[in-house]
Amino acid sequence: MSEEGDTFWVSLAERLFGLLLIVIGAIMIYFTATSSDSGSLGGFSVLFGALSVILVILGIFMFIVKPPQ
Repeated sequence: MSEEGDTFWVSLAERLFGLLLIVIGAIMIYFTATSSDSGSLGGFSVLFGALSVILVILGIFMFIVKPPQ
């Protein structure tokens, strides 16, 4: 196979993984925000909130950036 076909699949996999990270991070933000009112997370709500924001930022970065040719 040619290298052009390989870079297409790598780019597609990178974008799908980035989209998956965005979705997981958004779900984590939602559940952290809704669980912090009841106090079930306690002091860990800040930790989970920060981790979910980091996941969303990494997902956006992977979705936007193109792999080298």
